[in-house]
Amino acid sequence: MSKRIDVKNLDIYYGDFHAVKSVSMTIEPRSVTAFIGPSGCGKSTVLRTLNRMHEVIPGAHVTGEVLMDDRNLYAKETDPVDVRRQVGMVFQRPNPFPTMSIRENVLAGVSLNSKRLSKSAADELLEQSLRGANLWTEVKDRLDRPGAGLSGGQQQRLCIARAIAVQPEVILMDEPCSALDPISTLAIEDLINELKSDYTVVIVTHNMQQAARVSDRTGFFNLEATGMPGELVEMDDTPKIFSNPSKKATEDYISGRFG
Repeated sequence: MSKRIDVKNLDIYYGDFHAVKSVSMTIEPRSVTAFIGPSGCGKSTVLRTLNRMHEVIPGAHVTGEVLMDDRNLYAKETDPVDVRRQVGMVFQRPNPFPTMSIRENVLAGVSLNSKRLSKSAADELLEQSLRGANLWTEVKDRLDRPGAGLSGGQQQRLCIARAIAVQPEVILMDEPCSALDPISTLAIEDLINELKSDYTVVIVTHNMQQAARVSDRTGFFNLEATGMPGELVEMDDTPKIFSNPSKKATEDYISGRFG
């Protein structure tokens, strides 16, 4: 598990609108990469191209390449459903399936992928996934209760367990803590640090302190003006981005002069 991603000359469109231009970057395996930047600069849009969720929107398309260990995710022969099995997504707001139990939520992705498991194998995968999301000890005695009955932070970790259960190589997180209280945020940040030992993790965050705490590398996105395409201004090791960025626009954003 854990794959390297190379993005080459990626341009992203919503119909005729050019949303993001000329993004090239490398995302290293077994690391946490953070995308930061002001609202509307394209960082979440870029994140969604990494597992081909962008193209679910009618008229949306990309040019360029996204390579996962040299496999082009946008090649004609590549099945987008297979890409989404390998590249899991955790969204901004926790989204457990409301009619499903904790157990059913964790195993939902496995069921959707038509994998038939024996009860013992399913129980093993359930525990393994919940332990991987640091949730097992909190829910092991109520696995058949509704997932929607958990607290917000627990629901987000449940969604992470659901993502882990299908055994992806990459986990994408789109502002996973924005709807959470500080204690739950700390739990998710601790979990992100643990996940990078097994997965490639990419996180979008508006919280620059969070990016500084959890990421190994940071990419700063910006746009010249409203209506213009967003672009990757620079990407580097996180300590360098926050202490000695190469571009003035990055320094201005980090220092709070805009954004």
